[in-house]
Amino acid sequence: MSQAQQQFAELATGQIETALRFARLSLDSSERLFKVQVEATRTALEENVKNARALLSVKDAQEALALRQKLIETSVEQATTFSRAIFEIASQAQGEISKLYEERAIAFNKDLLSGLDRVAKSAPAGADVAVAAFKSTTQATAAAVDSLTKAAKQVAEFTDASVKAATNATTEAVKTASRKAAA
Repeated sequence: MSQAQQQFAELATGQIETALRFARLSLDSSERLFKVQVEATRTALEENVKNARALLSVKDAQEALALRQKLIETSVEQATTFSRAIFEIASQAQGEISKLYEERAIAFNKDLLSGLDRVAKSAPAGADVAVAAFKSTTQATAAAVDSLTKAAKQVAEFTDASVKAATNATTEAVKTASRKAAA
């Protein structure tokens, strides 16, 4: 096998491995989402049966109002827990896919630069300036992509913290409102 064919085979193998890793990440995330949805459905069904029984046992308006507040609080807590679980899975999947992208971008840049070095060795006299300029541009582009990736990670971390804070605040607000209404 010639050197060019070997390089092409290595490139193709790397791309296939990347595609398989991406498929595995996607399937794993989908499976976790499905499990969360099934569990949420099961919990909702059980809660609805329990709530129907509780409603049938209500004897007066005061008891009905207290039960209503309890049901609202429980529903908000369950919705918040479900949303949190979905967000965690999505956030984790995004992180894993970003990591895969970074690995491939680094490998691509490394391969490109080593290829340029090989070209420079066999290039005619005077081509070294063009090769050096291309290498410099490639390195600058890689640095820019790295900066953008870091910024995207910071945004994702900020969003994650904001969503968690908002869900906690919502849960606490509903609990406080339920306590005030019950009093």
